[in-house]
Amino acid sequence: MAPPRRKNIFRVALPPPGTIYVRRGYNVVLAEEFAALKVKRAALVEDKIEAHSQGDLRENFGFKAAKDAIRAVDRKMDELDRFALRNTFIEVDPATWLTKPVDFLQLGHVARIEKEDADTKRKHRFTFLIATYGETASDPESGIECLPHNSPLAAVLLGLAVGQPAQVNLPAGPAILTVHSIRNPTQAELDRLLTAIKPPEIEGEEQ
Repeated sequence: MAPPRRKNIFRVALPPPGTIYVRRGYNVVLAEEFAALKVKRAALVEDKIEAHSQGDLRENFGFKAAKDAIRAVDRKMDELDRFALRNTFIEVDPATWLTKPVDFLQLGHVARIEKEDADTKRKHRFTFLIATYGETASDPESGIECLPHNSPLAAVLLGLAVGQPAQVNLPAGPAILTVHSIRNPTQAELDRLLTAIKPPEIEGEEQ
């Protein structure tokens, strides 16, 4: 049996399959991104063929550049394909966030949160819109920050009620979280916070 290749030995394991909530239209954006990468790859292949026809490949920098660019696009296409295949995407309409019940914290709510570090006892206060995948905007006018629903912090906040401290383990260490208020966003806040839908930022892996 052949030994595993070096690039596989140290490769970070893929995250487990998950359910990712996205805004309506996200699946179309994914498909458009993949189609754009295919067009880009086809153009690079033409550049590679043209460069190949120019002679000695050992000193043909155009050929090498096109070859490297094709590999980079291939890696990004592979990663995008794996991202789409290993996850389930549920599209939601932010208009539903304007009238949600506020008994406990859900996707689409605005919440005032206090986080107390268990070790240092330092307290931090935030106002978050629990948003869909990939949302990271902030609103200077209201002080609200988008917190993607699948982030480690959102994962432990979702389902909490007002005034019930919860001891949690976060990547930065253990903490006590307290939800001080839950409300629905206003349309003006959503207009300022929700930016154009973008495909995931995928760098690809070095070969």
